Amino acid sequence: MSEHPTTRPALVDSASGPADPVGIDEFLERVRQNYERIGPERAAAEAAEGALLVDIRYAALRERDGLIPGALVVERNELEWRLDPWGSHRAEQAVSHDLRIVIVCNEGYASSLAVASLHGLGLTRATDLVGGFQAWRAAGLPVAASSS
Repeated sequence: MSEHPTTRPALVDSASGPADPVGIDEFLERVRQNYERIGPERAAAEAAEGALLVDIRYAALRERDGLIPGALVVERNELEWRLDPWGSHRAEQAVSHDLRIVIVCNEGYASSLAVASLHGLGLTRATDLVGGFQAWRAAGLPVAASSS
């Protein structure tokens, strides 16, 4: 029977490699300690001020539930390549490492992992939407039908 240690090392120490195994709930908690997540109203306000909303939900969810008007749709498996300002496959909106980015997934879980990855690329102003698209819609914010 394996026991969980009471204290955990950092997620990854570049000198010694990966940290000890950790469950996804604890991993999410650790990732989220490194930045401030935002709610739907604040996300809408920041988008109005120039932040880039990025919807990483897969196509079936976008078709079922709709889209946030003005959000850039980037499937999760392409996210880092599309938002890296130095990348050859970057989206035209990915102009700077200082860009404020708000990642939106369906319920606010995958977006946290995506933010951690973007922070690793130097996109340290990236954050995510608490509760994801479902929270956006529940707050009564604009949703457009998918054009697919």
